[in-house]
Amino acid sequence: MLNTLHLINSSIWAGPLAKLELGNHYYWTLGGLKLHGQVFLVSWFVGALIIGVAFLASRKIERVPSGLQNFMEYALEFIRDLAKDQIGEKEYRPWVPFIGTLFLFIFVSNWSGALIPWKLIHIPGGAELAAPTNDINTTVALALLTSLAYFYAGFRKRGLGYFAKYIEPIPLLMPINILEDFTKPLSLSFRLFGNILADELVVAVLVLLVPLFVPLPAMALGLFTSAIQALIFATLAAVYIGEAIEGHGEEEHG
Repeated sequence: MLNTLHLINSSIWAGPLAKLELGNHYYWTLGGLKLHGQVFLVSWFVGALIIGVAFLASRKIERVPSGLQNFMEYALEFIRDLAKDQIGEKEYRPWVPFIGTLFLFIFVSNWSGALIPWKLIHIPGGAELAAPTNDINTTVALALLTSLAYFYAGFRKRGLGYFAKYIEPIPLLMPINILEDFTKPLSLSFRLFGNILADELVVAVLVLLVPLFVPLPAMALGLFTSAIQALIFATLAAVYIGEAIEGHGEEEHG
């Protein structure tokens, strides 16, 4: 059910530089790059699941919603309110798809790792399938997308004046201000990765030690924390976009 103890079964070797590889991976080679195929496979599954549910919910729109349509309208309203609260009523609409995609992808990915027995599916190389957010490459990619999003938001709204924030309150702080812009989303990525990995490891250990009913409360807690992690990531992404649009100077005088 889980990516069970892949840290314990990890392969560690030393080359000219110290290298550490956690677990077995199913590699795809693209040019000179090695891609973790198992991450792409589960990510495609998550994307297809979200698109499939959205298609079924919107296939026959009713004036009085019920079933999947009611669920999807509730989810859309929740994401819209989240974006409106953090970005502002005048600017939030173009960012609802981005914030919604982040939230739904992370939420479904996290829950898929907890609810779907990926370990029972065998793929070449002895690799195990797991939630995409269990892989640091996925969470860092989401963080970099968030960085690009709020850089674009700030530049589109304020033009070259956006970069004036890096010399506020004094030009001497410019390196620190630049570093802060990159460390904020990256800290999100490590928090998300660490929480999902730790949750899977804890449940895996409990399943090995006490395989019947004791792990169930831990699994329920894992589902709750997985949902919270998706909410935190999407909320802070919206906060960063809102700050980039509003600007420090406008915040002080607003």
